[in-house]
Amino acid sequence: MRRRLVSTYVLLLCLVLLAFEVPLAVSLTNRETQRVLADRLADATRFAALAAPAMRSGELDSLTDELRRYHELYGIGTMLVDQDQQVLSVFGAPAPDPERTQVAIRGALAGRQVGTPPTLWPWQEHPLVVAVPVSDGGAVLGTVLTVSPTWRNRREVISSWLELGLVSLLALAACVIMALRLAGWVLRPVTRLDAAAHEIGAGDSAARVQPGLGPPELRRLSASFNEMADAVAEALERQRAFVAHASHQLRNPLTVLRLRVEDLGTKLVDADDRADHEIALAETDRLADVLDGLLALARAERGQQRVEVVDAVAVARQRGEAWGPLVERRGIELVTLVPDEPRYARLVATALDQSLDALIDNALKFTPAGGRVEVEVASRDGGVEVAVRDTGPGMTQEQCRLATERFWRAPDAQNVDGAGLGLPIVTVLVEASAGRFTLAPAESGGLEARVWLPAATKA
Repeated sequence: MRRRLVSTYVLLLCLVLLAFEVPLAVSLTNRETQRVLADRLADATRFAALAAPAMRSGELDSLTDELRRYHELYGIGTMLVDQDQQVLSVFGAPAPDPERTQVAIRGALAGRQVGTPPTLWPWQEHPLVVAVPVSDGGAVLGTVLTVSPTWRNRREVISSWLELGLVSLLALAACVIMALRLAGWVLRPVTRLDAAAHEIGAGDSAARVQPGLGPPELRRLSASFNEMADAVAEALERQRAFVAHASHQLRNPLTVLRLRVEDLGTKLVDADDRADHEIALAETDRLADVLDGLLALARAERGQQRVEVVDAVAVARQRGEAWGPLVERRGIELVTLVPDEPRYARLVATALDQSLDALIDNALKFTPAGGRVEVEVASRDGGVEVAVRDTGPGMTQEQCRLATERFWRAPDAQNVDGAGLGLPIVTVLVEASAGRFTLAPAESGGLEARVWLPAATKA
């Protein structure tokens, strides 16, 4: 945008300079032409005045001497022609264009003063031909013609044009400098607004625009943006605080309710009643999981967690061992593929532990008995990548995109235990650690979840 704004300023200045300097350049050329033409006409008129009595008396010696000295002094060719176009005297080379010379002579014999070319353009090398009639009592006796080289005059014109060009370049340079400063002053608040919007979109709710920059309209826009960002940040913080508080406050009565329901089961004898009792207990457990997930999500979204350096290899081994008993009961093979050397990553405290628990739990839910779940740790793209793959039914690309939304469940997974908060929690924790979380169908079938975290050196 800055480039386009400066280009517009420069284009407008170029148009103004062209509209001003082209006529000025033409005017300077015409002025130089008129100056030299007037000088040559004055000389030719003086010679014509001397030639009239000389041609009438036939005494041309003094006139011839005058014309010769004029040629020797100024390098300007002269020619004296009678009314029959007979050359009486010539000094210097005639004009290189005989037709132009003849036109000038015929014009002078007709009683007119002739000067050609009418304008001394720098790219034209024609000499200046001036013809003045020699008159005596109204009768034209002949003509005096001068042929002047114009290279000095053309050089003067070129010098004038170069001066104009230099002034134009200086004006253009000043315009570019002023346009850059003006564009920077105008666009600096817009640039800060754009940067702040991207930072807020990336999760930095504290990003704001520096006030007092740019023109008054953009200052008001910056102030309004900061007020809006404050209001949004406050609303989000209240929402997270409400979710965390509500989840925490509901946990205690839910625990009491479960104990009451569990105690009630000891008094039930009928088989149908006991089945309903088991369903009620399962629903209370599911509600407890939902509350735990909401509480973890609210804590992760606050963005105020402690950052630490951990060994991803050690964490992957620990979580693999922790899930060992459940894996054995379900008849699933859990394999941990890790290098022998540590792989250190910088992340939010317990982010990798919680992420692996959520991903392994999700993989075990959808992997049938006899299936396989792999947890792999490797160095990739300047960081540490932890991948969890399973041999379950997997998901489509569209389902993988929707899976990180809160409470989303796949259409064929509605009867599977879960609250739809595991993957959103992983996403928030990984992004808070400046990492990336991706879901995609595995090449061998099933689902592949990848967590990339920035590498770090051992603390």
